[in-house]
Order: sequence, then structure tokens, then C-alpha cells
Amino acid sequence: MLWTAAGVVALGFLVALEIAARQYGQPGPLTNQAREVVLAPKSGPLLYASMALTMVVLTWRQRFVAAAVAIGIDVVFFLVRWTLDADMMFGNGALWVVLGCAVIAVTRRTGRERLLLLKGVGLGLLLVAGRKTGDAWLLITSKTRPMVLDQYLATADHALGNPSWLVGRMVEATGPVGSTLLDWVYVQLAVAAVVVALYQLRHVAAERRFPRHHLVRTFLTIGLFGPAVYMIFPVVGPVFVYGDGAFGTGGGPWALADLWPHTPPPLGAPHAMPYDEITPRNCMPSLHTAWATAIFIHSRRAPRALRYAGTFWLAATLCATLGFGYHYGVDLIAGVVFTLTVEAAVRTYDRGWDRSGAGLVAYGATVFAALLVSYRYLPVEMARHPWVFGPLLLLVMASVIHGYVRVDRRWVREAVPSARRPEQRSESQPELV
Repeated sequence: MLWTAAGVVALGFLVALEIAARQYGQPGPLTNQAREVVLAPKSGPLLYASMALTMVVLTWRQRFVAAAVAIGIDVVFFLVRWTLDADMMFGNGALWVVLGCAVIAVTRRTGRERLLLLKGVGLGLLLVAGRKTGDAWLLITSKTRPMVLDQYLATADHALGNPSWLVGRMVEATGPVGSTLLDWVYVQLAVAAVVVALYQLRHVAAERRFPRHHLVRTFLTIGLFGPAVYMIFPVVGPVFVYGDGAFGTGGGPWALADLWPHTPPPLGAPHAMPYDEITPRNCMPSLHTAWATAIFIHSRRAPRALRYAGTFWLAATLCATLGFGYHYGVDLIAGVVFTLTVEAAVRTYDRGWDRSGAGLVAYGATVFAALLVSYRYLPVEMARHPWVFGPLLLLVMASVIHGYVRVDRRWVREAVPSARRPEQRSESQPELV
């Protein structure tokens, strides 16, 4: 029943975004996804990652067959596109396999086996839909929020020492090698999340059920609620307002000055400023930081290699968000607090909103709201007293981290005794975070 309700809500949300995008003359998430059945996909690795999520419910023999079919279909598409001199990108085969699994579930499976396979298909499609939903959100922010609040964040960022300007110069000094590596890490964040999720879901095929909690749930929840904050606090980023822009947008006549990354912006009275209707207002909070933090959290109880990879991905993502001028330092602090609050909320929901979890969610939400209010109404004071507000910002973020670690350890201790009783195994295993 819960899966059915969640599916209806997700479909309704996608339809609403489709209608909103159409009002601005652009295709929405449903149209873009349908096009990728035949046309060149936007991200081939993402489609294969979604297929990998779907295959967690399959046996090893079925996985090899599915992978071979996907590759074979992509080879055919490659030859056709090469002949027609069309856009080249792989991934159609993976999408066909996922859709084929849905057809098989409806026509060839019954009972629990049908439900399990449909859950796998839903998990894979949700990952792709999350990407398409994000693209639609970005379009909506650029069209509905003509004024941006970058000057407020740039002023508040003085309390942290203007980290975007500092890291931007560091990345510039590394040359093309450093920037290429960071760009790859930044773009393939969803694929990294799938790698961690596959480890967490490795027993699904054998146990014929999904664990109670895993990374994909947190990842999608962040993507669902995060863009709503973009509408409240529209910001484009330092490279757009104080630099020459990126991705072919921003900069030029819309920039205040060409200062990033060599000259920090001067102090002054911040105010909202108009910006173009193309550049997304997707800075506050930094969802790339939020997702990388979620990957880091969920890799803590994985094997050593995966833990190291999770740490690397978080560090590299932080460097990329700052070093490319996409975010201010205060965005990252908000992103970390946002992730820990969402993660705590998802896990607390599973536990019936127990007292410790609910308290952490309330505290995290309060801190996040306080950060937004301070960025909006106290940026000048923060810039004038950096030795007070800089440590204070880090302290409140650390307090949320400490609260999460403390509650997480309590939950783990409570789960261990029940995990030893076979009759309660389905309730306690695994708590993979």
C-alpha cells in the first residue's frame, strides 16, 4: 500500500512539473524521459546505473542476460546513428531493459515476485526521473525568480574567508588535470551514489526483499525537497555574478564585475539584483554537497575501499562546487545541515518518529532555517565580525553533525539485540548507514 501511494504521489508530481515546464515552452520530465527511448540520451552512465539498480532483484544469470541485451541494443543504436550522422550517446539499451522488466513483471510474474520486480523497476526509473525532475526545477527557478540574492551570500561569505575565491585560485593552479578530474567527479555524482546503493542492496536477490533504509531513499528525498528552497532563496553563484559565467549562460552584462576568483568582492550593502531567465537559481542549499554528504554517510559501514571512495567523493565535490565558482561557502554549510536533517527524518519515519530522532529532525530544521534567515538579514554583521560568525557557522554545523552521530549510534545499539532474534530480522536488518 505504501509503495502504491508513493507511486501515485510521484506520478502526480511529475505530471505537475510537466505542465509547468510546458507553460514556458519547454518539454517536462515525462517528455524528456520518453524521448530517450529512441533519441540520444542526455546521460548514458545514468541510464546504466538505473539499470543496475533494477537488476538487484534479478539472479546472476538474469543480470548477465539483461546486460548483454542492453549492450546489444546500444550497438544497434550506435550503428544507426553513425549511419545517419546523428547525435551519439549510449544508454537506450539500458532503458529498454528496465522497461522490459516492467513488462515481464506485469505479464509473467505474480504475487510477491511481481511486486519485487516492480519495486526494482521503480527504483531504477526513480533515479532517472529524479534527474529529469531536477532539470525541470532548474528551468522553473530561472523563469519565476527574476531577482537573485547573490550579494547577500557573497557578503556573508566574508565570515568564512571567501572560500570560493580561494579554492577557485587553487583549482586554476592545478591546470587542466585538476579541473578535468573535479568536473568528472561533479558530473558523475549519481553514478557514485549507485555504487554505494548496490553494496547496500546486494542481498535483495537472495532475501527477496529490500532493506528498510538505503541511500537511494535519502538521495531522492533530497532532490524532491531541495529545489523548493531554491524558490525561497534564489541564487546563481559567484562565477555568474562575479565572473564570466559557465555553461554558456550568465556573466557579461548580467555580472556585477569580473572579480572571481582573483579579487574578493568589496563589502557593501547587499540587495537583490535582476538576472537573466536562463541561468538556474540553484545555489542555496548546495545539493551537490548534500548528495555527496549522503554518499559519505552511507559508505561508513561499507568495506574500506568504499569508505575511502565515499570520503574522496565528498572532498572532491566540495572542491568542485567552490573551485568552479558554482557555490559560496555558506551554501555548503547549509547543504550539510540539510542532508543530515533529511537523513534523520527518513530514518525516524521508519521508527515511528521516536523521541531522539524527532528531536534531531526538529533541531536540524531549526538550524537550517536560522542559517537562511541569518544569510538574508545579517550578512553585513557577519562580514564585519568574521572571527565571531565564521566559527559560529562552523559550530552550528558541527552541532548537527554531533547530534546525528549520537542518535545514529543509539539506533545501532538498539538494532543489534533485535537482529540476533531471527523472528525480528526483517525489522532490524540492515540499517545500512
